[in-house]
Amino acid sequence: MRLDKFLAEASVGTRKIVRAYVKEGKVTVNDQVAAEPSMEIDPNADTIKYLGKEVVHTGKVYYMFHKPARCITARKDAKSKTVLDYFDLVNTNGLFPVGRLDKDTEGLLFLTNDGHFNHQLMCPEKHVEKKYFFLAFGTLDSKDKKQLETGICIGEDESLTKPAKIEVVKEGMYHEMKDEMDIGECINKKKNLYEQSVVSGYLTISEGRKHQVKRMLRAVGCYVVYLKRVSIGGVMLDESLKKGQYRVVTEKEIQKLLEK
Repeated sequence: MRLDKFLAEASVGTRKIVRAYVKEGKVTVNDQVAAEPSMEIDPNADTIKYLGKEVVHTGKVYYMFHKPARCITARKDAKSKTVLDYFDLVNTNGLFPVGRLDKDTEGLLFLTNDGHFNHQLMCPEKHVEKKYFFLAFGTLDSKDKKQLETGICIGEDESLTKPAKIEVVKEGMYHEMKDEMDIGECINKKKNLYEQSVVSGYLTISEGRKHQVKRMLRAVGCYVVYLKRVSIGGVMLDESLKKGQYRVVTEKEIQKLLEK
């Protein structure tokens, strides 16, 4: 096994970071300073140390996380709480989020130290579907739905979005659905809320453009006020996980995701 792969899977850091550690002379193999990140080692026979401490090979790890709103999908942030801050019971070195969710978006997020897993889920050519539940001010008629399903312009210099799936769950007036809505700061942005039309539903996409779901719905006149990712690649968010909680992804779930 390559030394950098061993170190990454042992949660010392990402591949890029551990390569830097090796070049800085911070890693030894059998008490000899490692020469190259690419050198081959035997995890069962060689003793690997980082800063003088023996490294234990933990292997690849995968977590399902129920992301709450108001936290950043990043390893660290100077001003805001990050998703990694919730992982207080595991070694987070080398752990990173697969893709991202906006700060105010909730729901399913995977974290791993496996770069291949990340590539399989996030590479646009893989067409992995991500399903979102939304609540929005506005209405969706048959024309709007067709636009969303066949491709819509969400940016002047961008190509049309890829075909999506739209499912309307409920439509009505704000006063009828206000108890279901997480309005937040948008109250100050919308006037005459009592008479506003509201729609809820699911939008499934196979891309990952910035703010894509919000921009797609905005393009047909809907203002999203609540968004939650409920599935990736057919694997549903475990609803037994409260916001901010995580669990290990099962082998069956990993296989299903990688099959995509």
